Amino acid sequence: MSSDYIGSLRAKIGSQLIMLPAVAAVISDTEGRLLLQQKGAGQGWSLPAGAIEPSETPEQAIAREVFEETGLAVVHTEVLAVFGGSEFRYTYPNGDQVEYLVVLFKCLTSGEPGGWTDTETISLKYTSFDEMPELALPYPMELLFPGSR
Repeated sequence: MSSDYIGSLRAKIGSQLIMLPAVAAVISDTEGRLLLQQKGAGQGWSLPAGAIEPSETPEQAIAREVFEETGLAVVHTEVLAVFGGSEFRYTYPNGDQVEYLVVLFKCLTSGEPGGWTDTETISLKYTSFDEMPELALPYPMELLFPGSR
């Protein structure tokens, strides 16, 4: 979650709560499994996701974040939902507090996962509905695994 913009905000306000526009990606393989990213700062598993940078559209942000965190190129997107509010508050291991406004995208991609450039990514895996770990943010399972319930 670091960028020059967020870093400059944190330098001024410390760890107190900030509202942060963000994007997250639902990427599925041919078997309907969901692609997850393991974060390196003690945050566990996550959808490929990140902040929208100044002057960036949500579509540009999701393409950038997916490429940085997975190595995949986004070829098509569809907005699934927009989430926010207190359920989308998160405190990072370093104490930084955020409340996300998340645009959740279904993404069609090309290539194979790997070759990410984001230093926050430890590993990637596709997971089934039955193997799904708890995520930090409460995305509805019916959006992550359509037709699974």
